[in-house]
Amino acid sequence: MSTPDQGRRQLRPTDVKRLNRDWRRRTGGRLGLLVESVTQPFNMGSIIRSAAVFGVDHLWLAGNATPPTHRNVSKTALGTERLVPWDHAGTPAEAAAAVRARGLRLVAIELTTDAVPLHEAPLDGDVCLAVGGEDHGCSPALLAAADAVAYIPQIGRVGSLNVAVAAAIALAEARRREWARPAP
Repeated sequence: MSTPDQGRRQLRPTDVKRLNRDWRRRTGGRLGLLVESVTQPFNMGSIIRSAAVFGVDHLWLAGNATPPTHRNVSKTALGTERLVPWDHAGTPAEAAAAVRARGLRLVAIELTTDAVPLHEAPLDGDVCLAVGGEDHGCSPALLAAADAVAYIPQIGRVGSLNVAVAAAIALAEARRREWARPAP
C-alpha cells in the first residue's frame, strides 16, 4: 500500500490563476455554444458555468431556453453568467445563421443515425457546439442546420446524459483536442 505524497497540496487561488493563464496562452480557437430549449434553470446555470470554464466566446439561446437572467440560474452558475456573452437568437435556424455569421462551424451533440463519436467529430478550428432540451434533445430543425452531428459514447445501461453534463463533456473535448495539437 502506498502512502500519500507529503508534498501534495491543493493549489492556492494565485496558483490556480497562474495555471489557468498558462492554459489560456495555449488556446487560440474560438468556441461557441448553442443551447436550444433547455428550460430547467439549474441545467442552464451548470451549462453557463462550464461555458465560462472552457472559455466559450458566445452563447446563443434558441427556442424556449431559459435565459441567464432567470433568478434560479445563478444558483448553479455562481456568478459566471456575467462572464459569457449571450443572446437569444430566436429559432434554431436563426441561431444557426447567427453562429455562421460569426464564422463558426456548427456541431450538434445528439444521438442520430449519422452521428460520429465525439472523439472523431470535426472540432478543429472555430466551432460552435449545440445541445438540445432535456426531454427531446436537439430539434429536427437544429439537426438540419448543423454541419455535423456527434454523440458521446456510453457503455453503461443508461441511454443518455443530463444536458449540462453532455455540454461540459463536449466543451472539454473541443478544448482537449486543441491543446493536444503540437504548437505551431
